[in-house]
Amino acid sequence: MGTVKRYSYGNPIETDAVVKKVAASDDDIKYFNLNEAERSLSYRMTEDTKVFGLGETVRGINKRGWVYNSFNTDETHHEEGKKSLYASENFILVKNAKERFGVFVDTPGKVTFDIGYTEYDLLKISFEDLDTDVYVVDGDSMKDIVRSFREIIGASYIPPEWAFGFGQSRWGYKSADDIRAVEKGYKDAYIPLDMIYLDIDYMDGYRDFTINEETFPDFEAFVGKMKDKGIHLVPIIDAGVKKENGYSVCDEGIEKDYFCKDEDGNPLTAVVWPGPVHFPDFLKESTRKWFGDKYSKLVDMGIEGFWNDMNEPAIFYTDKGCRIADGMLSDVKEKGITLGNCDSFKEAAESLSDIGRDYRSFYHDVNGKKIRHDKVHNLYGYNMTRSAAEAFKRNYPDKRFLLFSRSSYIGMHRYGGVWTGDNASWWSHLALNIAQMPSLNMCGFLFCGSDLGGFNDDTTEDLMLRWIAFGIFTPLMRDHSALGTRNQELYRFKSKEVFADLIRLRYALLPYIYSEFVKAVENNDMYFKPLCFEYEDDRRAYEIEDELLVGESIMVAPICRQNTTGRNVYLPETMKMLRFRAYDDYDEEVLEAGDYYVRAGLNEVLVFIRPGKSLVIAKPGVSAEKTIKTPEIFKNIVF
Repeated sequence: MGTVKRYSYGNPIETDAVVKKVAASDDDIKYFNLNEAERSLSYRMTEDTKVFGLGETVRGINKRGWVYNSFNTDETHHEEGKKSLYASENFILVKNAKERFGVFVDTPGKVTFDIGYTEYDLLKISFEDLDTDVYVVDGDSMKDIVRSFREIIGASYIPPEWAFGFGQSRWGYKSADDIRAVEKGYKDAYIPLDMIYLDIDYMDGYRDFTINEETFPDFEAFVGKMKDKGIHLVPIIDAGVKKENGYSVCDEGIEKDYFCKDEDGNPLTAVVWPGPVHFPDFLKESTRKWFGDKYSKLVDMGIEGFWNDMNEPAIFYTDKGCRIADGMLSDVKEKGITLGNCDSFKEAAESLSDIGRDYRSFYHDVNGKKIRHDKVHNLYGYNMTRSAAEAFKRNYPDKRFLLFSRSSYIGMHRYGGVWTGDNASWWSHLALNIAQMPSLNMCGFLFCGSDLGGFNDDTTEDLMLRWIAFGIFTPLMRDHSALGTRNQELYRFKSKEVFADLIRLRYALLPYIYSEFVKAVENNDMYFKPLCFEYEDDRRAYEIEDELLVGESIMVAPICRQNTTGRNVYLPETMKMLRFRAYDDYDEEVLEAGDYYVRAGLNEVLVFIRPGKSLVIAKPGVSAEKTIKTPEIFKNIVF
């Protein structure tokens, strides 16, 4: 194993990201120059320096050439110019011909990673407050560095077997009848399905832990009937608790002092989907226990999985924005002011949401100490998911639950998985999905995936086919789309028979996928790896970002360009290529190391087996759980 050294500056806030304690070093920090006046660490990069990591971000696997703000953000547009997304995973791995090392910056406030943006040869890590622990990890290989880092942050979350099945979701399933129609659509098309997700529409007025009894009558019986059909229902839980007298969650939170406070010591009021909300103070242990126990209401109705959302926390605007709005409405009534005749009105309207101001306007109770939210911002979603996971362990010690979140920080990987949020139906976001997976794995998040087909905008049939072909290999496999976009359930497309073959291939590969996933957890390894992590001495491997190693045996080469009948593939060693059209319909060809143009139709998936390795293919069972637990082996392909 590699070596880990900790350097402590200022008064670090405990994040619980690290579970294996490392004594602080009195030496000067290795590799970096510390500038206390600037509150920064800097490292001069050579021409060949590559920088990996940072979990869920925009751009490629090699992060060099851009600037990243580690500050969890409700960002619905994931273009290359963005600097923040929903998560903050502050681990990077630096590699050049001279040296390799990892760095984990453990601080819950904003951190900026300028990786050759301001100066192409300068890596600069800047802090708003230099109150941080910095861990430097050395090792004999990049894989060794990742393992050593993962050892100090603790083992990754493992969901139940059924959670590795295929799931269908959409913002806009408004009733039990909608869910029944989706189940029937998949069944009639002979496409395997294990999960249907419930977005905010299932709630009563967007109140957490409630059911709209008009649209989802007798919810417990409905959950049971869907389970009889092999479908697990997975509801969403949002961070904001509706502010409403008589709503028990709100009333209890106020009575027991469980909510975040504003400057005046009152529960903060912000606006999200339910309208005015209060935010539970998840950094407070008593709040975590209280909120986590609330999940039992749905668990007792038969629910076995949840996805936590809007937990950066997302804020449309706060009570200060509400006061601005009230003033504008008064001006409209009294003075006849409109957007058309008063620039100040427009400016006021645009200032309703000032996220920086909003995050500086409320406080947490951290072990009895009052701390402003922006100083611990990146811990919020992590501790919401921790709240649920700890409750499940406490209340149902012999049961595993599906649990994943939009917002995260290193440490949350022990409690649940992540999905990458509101991507779009763009080919570039399929490529982004590929790049994000190994970066998340480095940081401990192995159960991860993106919204297949894209959440925002209208998908196309060919994009959906190519995205599913990659999604076959992601542990979290979910088709999810936004209200108002094209319906993208797989049975709606003309190629539904092809989709059926692709999903059955996923299920046929589940024994391999699950085994390699668990092996990666147990060995502090990566389930997805870039080629260069396995072939460190191969210079070409560092430039390949659209081929990934999946587990120990295979490499995948997804196609992520429109209107192409194949792709260029680089093989760092001799491999056996499988061109799947279905789990029981494929071609085999041995290819020597080198460059190839490989054809693959919209109905085909390219898989490459490494020398001395094998790939087990099972007959797809009626469910993911059955296929994993009692597989009927169709073939074991050995190379």
